[in-house]
Amino acid sequence: MSDDPQGSDLEPVSVTPGGPDRIGHLRSLCGGPRDGALLRFSLGNALLAAGHFADAAIELRRAVDFDPNYSAAWKLLGRALVEAGDAALARQAWSQGMAAAQRVGDVQARKEMQVFLKRLDKSGGSAKRD
Repeated sequence: MSDDPQGSDLEPVSVTPGGPDRIGHLRSLCGGPRDGALLRFSLGNALLAAGHFADAAIELRRAVDFDPNYSAAWKLLGRALVEAGDAALARQAWSQGMAAAQRVGDVQARKEMQVFLKRLDKSGGSAKRD
């Protein structure tokens, strides 16, 4: 809990990162004044952790719609798409993410997405995480 007497809408509501309470709470904030890339990234991450890959991809796509230079969101979007079984869209997301990372100078994210693309090529399109 926060020491702030006003409280915070973004306080954790569940110890499970992808737990239904957290997902529900994050969804309740969508469309409100705090809606944006970070909120959609957090929701996508929670959905991904809960195994809701297609829903995660939708929210992560919204995150990069809010901020096309959000390289971490592009990286996670590619992962969600691979997990959902769409290697072609994952490849596209990681390619766009590498361009975004290049624009903002995020060298590490760019390198990671390059590795993911190489793994995808090596696996013939099924680079699911272990």
